Amino acid sequence: MTRFLDGIPRIDQVDLKNKRVFMRLDLNCPIKDGKVADDTRIKAALPSIKYAIEQGAKLVLASHLGRPESAADKQYSLEPVAERLNELLGTEVLLMEDPASDGPKNLHIGLNQNQIILLENLRFHKGEKKNDVELAHQWASYTDVYINDAFGASHRAHASIVALAESVETKALGFLMFNEVEKLSQILETPESPYWAILGGSKVSDKIQLIENLIDRVDGFVIGGAMAYTFLKAQGIEVGASLVEGDKVKFAGELISRVEARDKKILLPIDHVVAQSLDESAPCKSTESSAIPPEWMGLDIGPKTQMLYREELKNAKTILWNGPMGVFENPNFAKGTMSLASSFAELQDAFTLIGGGDSAAAVNQSGLSDRFSHISTGGGASLEFLQGNELPGISVFKK
Repeated sequence: MTRFLDGIPRIDQVDLKNKRVFMRLDLNCPIKDGKVADDTRIKAALPSIKYAIEQGAKLVLASHLGRPESAADKQYSLEPVAERLNELLGTEVLLMEDPASDGPKNLHIGLNQNQIILLENLRFHKGEKKNDVELAHQWASYTDVYINDAFGASHRAHASIVALAESVETKALGFLMFNEVEKLSQILETPESPYWAILGGSKVSDKIQLIENLIDRVDGFVIGGAMAYTFLKAQGIEVGASLVEGDKVKFAGELISRVEARDKKILLPIDHVVAQSLDESAPCKSTESSAIPPEWMGLDIGPKTQMLYREELKNAKTILWNGPMGVFENPNFAKGTMSLASSFAELQDAFTLIGGGDSAAAVNQSGLSDRFSHISTGGGASLEFLQGNELPGISVFKK
């Protein structure tokens, strides 16, 4: 077991029978026309929910959804999530309209085996984001066991993550949390070489801390997405109208030197797919080299870069991928990201980890998600963990 989990019990190591269990989940999924549009996060939470039900727990589920300003923002209601949980579990889900009400305390008394309680969006109460102790004590008043299975929210010091965990004596992590931490820890503690970090997305500034934490661990970096143009600019290469972080050009140049001084590789695009706008109807073309013409912007890695990256990565034993290679939501600029996804999926013996957020969405879009070792559900939490930051949702268990 990884050192990050030392001394922390898992849900199947605590007694749940007839116990009032408060389970913090990350059910923050997209809602469209009053229905759950993507139930990936709901399904990821099912193992812990089903285990608690099987053990005879009296279960209260809790999650946030989006960023509501107040309880009046009904578009952020968890009602569609309750309906989807009902369908997936075949269990009656009782939605509490006020996440801070005494309702669960009273309902617990008559709760039967085929019923669970779901609190309304935790962020409908201002105390959640303030890590309010009084709010946590309200929840603790009807909680015998606290379970955190919300990895995607565990980088936030919120009331349901920290203050409640501090207020309940018996607590454990859910199966999803345990699995996420174990898999992400493998990338940091026991990676097998050759180890490549593939970094994309729009901004170098978003990846600086991650790069610093990986520079002495990896054998090389592969750079794509809009952040690549800042690196190319640092090499004196023309990047046209592409997105460049002007205040990070110097850092990018210094990073290239630091990586090469360690006798490691840093791969940058040698051609691009470019257009003059993001509109799907706008003409696009591939460049002949790494230079981009004036008034054109790079929006994906080109076919020669795709081949270069695939060739370099074919012998990899460990791959961390965080950030797409282009604007993959637009089919015109999705080929670079999908090419990498298919090449990683072909690796038989490598440990391939997708670091959440847009990368996970891209892999799911590729239809190859079952071919990767681990796809994190964490988004920002995954990035924080890989950057070497301690997550409040884990550290609170060690106090």
